[in-house]
Amino acid sequence: MAYSINHHITDWVEKCRALLQPDQVVWIDGSEAQLEQLRNEAFLTGELIRLNEEKLPGCVYHRSALNDVARVEARTFICCEKQEDAGPTNNWMAPAEMKAKLRDIYDGCMKGRTMYVIPYAMGIVGSPFAKYGIELTDSIYVVVSMAIMTRVGTEIYKGIGESADFIKGLHSKAELDAEKRYIVHFPEENYIMSVNSGYGGNVLLGKKCFALRIASVLGRNEGWMAEHMLILGVENPQGEVRYVCGAFPSACGKTNLAMLIPPQAWREKGWKCWCVGDDIAWLRPGPDGRLWAVNPENGFFGVAPGTGAKTNPNALEATKKNTIFTNVVLKPDGTVWWEGMDKNPPTDALNWKGEPWDPASGEPGAHPNSRFTAPAVNCPCISDKFNDPQGVPISAIVFGGRRAKTAPLVYQSRDWGHGVFVGSIMGSEKTAAAEGTVGETRRDPMAMLPFCGYHMADYWQHWLDMEKLITNPPIICNVNWFRTDDEGHFLWPGFGDNLRVIEWVLRRAFGEVDARETALGYEPYAKDIDLEGSGVDEATLEELLSVDPELWRQEVAGIREFYAKFGDKLPQRLRDELDALEKRIG
Repeated sequence: MAYSINHHITDWVEKCRALLQPDQVVWIDGSEAQLEQLRNEAFLTGELIRLNEEKLPGCVYHRSALNDVARVEARTFICCEKQEDAGPTNNWMAPAEMKAKLRDIYDGCMKGRTMYVIPYAMGIVGSPFAKYGIELTDSIYVVVSMAIMTRVGTEIYKGIGESADFIKGLHSKAELDAEKRYIVHFPEENYIMSVNSGYGGNVLLGKKCFALRIASVLGRNEGWMAEHMLILGVENPQGEVRYVCGAFPSACGKTNLAMLIPPQAWREKGWKCWCVGDDIAWLRPGPDGRLWAVNPENGFFGVAPGTGAKTNPNALEATKKNTIFTNVVLKPDGTVWWEGMDKNPPTDALNWKGEPWDPASGEPGAHPNSRFTAPAVNCPCISDKFNDPQGVPISAIVFGGRRAKTAPLVYQSRDWGHGVFVGSIMGSEKTAAAEGTVGETRRDPMAMLPFCGYHMADYWQHWLDMEKLITNPPIICNVNWFRTDDEGHFLWPGFGDNLRVIEWVLRRAFGEVDARETALGYEPYAKDIDLEGSGVDEATLEELLSVDPELWRQEVAGIREFYAKFGDKLPQRLRDELDALEKRIG
């Protein structure tokens, strides 16, 4: 054996084996031969379905249980010793009490099953950013998904060495009982426990559980940041690539921006865009005083509906081989379909529940949260820095939400502290798809509300403290692609045309363009956004950049109400920024 597994790992695996009582334990080595053997086993049980090898080589289909199709925020817990450390936006239970509850559920739950031991890395093995985890699971779907989403293999044991410094993850499908479903994080012990779910967002423990909830705590303790952000490289016609991170709540075009295709006229001039990451960024101060970012993941876990040749051809192309499709429509020829893929819904197909489906029924064939799990290397615009152990230097951070009238197309914060304020007040107006009143603003600071592993006010303070570690910080801007006219029509074309705004942001980061000061921050002069070929005229752009004082007075009141949740923990700097904003609006 060319590698050794330290006793911290083997002791823990043995302890879990004694509790869960699987029939056998299989150690995953990451080899294609072993993964193929497991896929073949799953084809026999129906856990996976083989797809058309000619049209979708290496692709498989998976259905989750009908009661298990999304993340379950109500059953997601942060279990630190003090409730105050979890904060008002996380569910909390005392660790000892939660462990006793989970022990009863886990007891003997793998009888008759195999327990798989998955060694994996978030980030490049051996790099300054890398963190290591071991996930135990009774699901082949989890094994093959983790092999796409993370870097799985025996080299992880070399990365861990003799230390106990790895993230433990324990998962069992158990009975898929929704009433006993828990996704629990013990940040002080670097431990994640997930039970009674088979849905990716709850069971691929390297993803949101480790890479955000646990890593946000590690970042605070170690002086770096784990963020729910895309990483995009923009290459100008001179061949220079500049990098931007972006945080957006769901349904705000984050994946489309991560895989952006420049407008045709820009492409002809030589502009290119490169995807480093679509969902998670780990950011560290570099020796040059800049923030450097890596995408700790190795694949895309994307929402299928709405992904099509028009909206995101790069994402669609990434799913053409070695991809797992979950809860989409299964066509009779062994290929897949979902709403928004194209305008040709199939006949004689099965819906996400496995039932015969008639497109004329009015019922969607794919679940609205159906997914594709695709290797990042499949993406036509994947950056050549994707596997760079040092990451990429970040010149700008953009925050954004879906606001019909309030936020302008783009504004830049005055400085780092003001930028933290801008991120902390982020919000999106609810669409018909979300629970609650349409148009109501749901605050989602830095798009991290469901993913921050500790008190949100302490998280903001960590952002403010990071300024001391970065002598050359990125600029921070807010964007809003969703401004509408009085009839509810979008004023901005979005998609590839968003590059027009991102390019202005990057020019600001490099001091190449002036801006005008407004009550919110620095906004572009209309002449400095290139509108050629966009279909937007200068008068519409002026409207997109306008700020309505009355709406912002209401906004300030909403922010005060939101901030009140955090009591005395709210950083004074954010209180001061809100007071200053109120004064400027008048």
